[in-house]
Amino acid sequence: MVNPNQRPIRVLVAKVGLDGHDRGAKVIASALRDAGMEVIYTGLRQTPEMVVNAALQEDVDAIGVSILSGAHMTVFPKIIALMKEKQMNDVLLTGGGIIPDADIQELYALGVGKLFPPGTHTREIADYIEGWTREHREF
Repeated sequence: MVNPNQRPIRVLVAKVGLDGHDRGAKVIASALRDAGMEVIYTGLRQTPEMVVNAALQEDVDAIGVSILSGAHMTVFPKIIALMKEKQMNDVLLTGGGIIPDADIQELYALGVGKLFPPGTHTREIADYIEGWTREHREF
């Protein structure tokens, strides 16, 4: 649980590309809010550039990308490259959706944080973001 004496963890939840299925992203956003986090939901059809720029403007601790379109091997590498270019080394990039195990391992090697498959309990996702943020950021 978030310490009330600290600023809340800020998370940007995004849907990138033409993927129009946002139910899962909305469920995650609601669960993270219930866990005491501030959540910025970008809505549908965002570009990687839009996501990274919004994350910078909102001074987020984490970016969560929900992806069901199969474009994960394009979207995540592009976002992580933009984050590195903008020196966002203390911001977590995580996400979930339909991502094969072999691709998950490749994305981890690029620096993407833990990726969650459909059906993951929302508390597990909130705990991961809280733990990562506590370890990597000063409050």
